[in-house]
Amino acid sequence: MKVLDLVVKESVAVSASTVRLVLAASDASVLPAVHPGQFVEVRIDETPDVLLRRPISIHDWCPSSGTIVLLVQRVGKGTTWLCSRREGDVVNVVMPLGNGFSLPSSIFNPSSSAFRPLLVGGGVGVAPLLLLGKELTRMGAEPTFLLGARTENDLLCLTRFEQAGRTLVSTENGGAGEKGLVTQHSVLEKEHFDFIYTCGPLPMMKAVARVARTKGIPCEASLENRMACGLGACLCCVEDTVDGNVCVCKEGPVFSTERLKWF
Repeated sequence: MKVLDLVVKESVAVSASTVRLVLAASDASVLPAVHPGQFVEVRIDETPDVLLRRPISIHDWCPSSGTIVLLVQRVGKGTTWLCSRREGDVVNVVMPLGNGFSLPSSIFNPSSSAFRPLLVGGGVGVAPLLLLGKELTRMGAEPTFLLGARTENDLLCLTRFEQAGRTLVSTENGGAGEKGLVTQHSVLEKEHFDFIYTCGPLPMMKAVARVARTKGIPCEASLENRMACGLGACLCCVEDTVDGNVCVCKEGPVFSTERLKWF
């Protein structure tokens, strides 16, 4: 874990309320390694009434260039400040934090067939799935992205996901992909997957977890509890699990859904 001043290299609006920020270290060698599913805590400057850092999932990471990418949705004063950053601005972060997703080497022993995971995301919750999908592909897996949104205009960074792997879409209005919720997508009935990863709105993740349990597929969810310190000290992000109360920022944010009291 490091505290770093990163420089904004790129700031691009990817929807009416969401910005894609590329942040670079002054020296690529000082940027620590990132595991898919980990997050950063961003200091909010120039806003005296915002005292606490803001947790943001790491969307992508490039060790050779010393950059990380964040998807930031404008929902309050802190994220509004972050979304207003421009090229050359400095952003202070603590990174990397939390425990990320399990990868095939620790959860699957492939035989003659490739490991086939399904990565299900909704809204800005798609953020950590891009880096996860890239890492799974690098390890020889065959990931499928299943992304959901209300409308086609709410789909975030769709082209980047399509470049990273097979990408399927559900929209509630039917403007892109199949009409309906991600849990209603036909791929869930037509194909078998070895593992399901999910991140997004809580009702969506619970629905995905129920589908996974019904089909006997292991499932991990990245929780988005409010996290103030990122270190397990403030107890803002406590989640009641089958093992008792745990801090999401320290023991998560990724959990096996069998540990969560969702069923």
